[in-house]
Amino acid sequence: MASLDEIDRRLLAELQSEGRVTNVELAQRVGLTAPPCLRRVRGLEEEGVIKGYHAELDASKLGFAITVFAMVSLKSQAESALREFEEAMRELPEVREVHMLNGEIDFILKVVSRDLQSFQEFLTSKLTPAPNVESVKTSLTIRTAKHEPGVPLE
Repeated sequence: MASLDEIDRRLLAELQSEGRVTNVELAQRVGLTAPPCLRRVRGLEEEGVIKGYHAELDASKLGFAITVFAMVSLKSQAESALREFEEAMRELPEVREVHMLNGEIDFILKVVSRDLQSFQEFLTSKLTPAPNVESVKTSLTIRTAKHEPGVPLE
């Protein structure tokens, strides 16, 4: 884990909030000049603290009207079976997040779909027959009250 000082934390908070801010503006916001600001940001990128930059898209405006969380139980929890399932999920573009859990459920997936019929087709033709799947329970989201990517940096 990188040792972060107050300026690094402020840089990260600004970039997490607005990834397209220019280096000059970022430097002004955190009280640096542009060259040391750029060096610090590049250092944070090289250390893997900053993993990438992404545009946040409105799924519904792109035709993905529903989001479903799928709780998946596997037949086997052997490492090879877990990896095979994870690899299969990486190949499915509708699956946006895959988290392995402890407890009764092995994985929770965040899945986007155009409509219920498309999701049902995805469920029966791609997810349920995936390697090692024993059962799938799904919950359709009604609304999202909070969506805050990243981590708190106060």
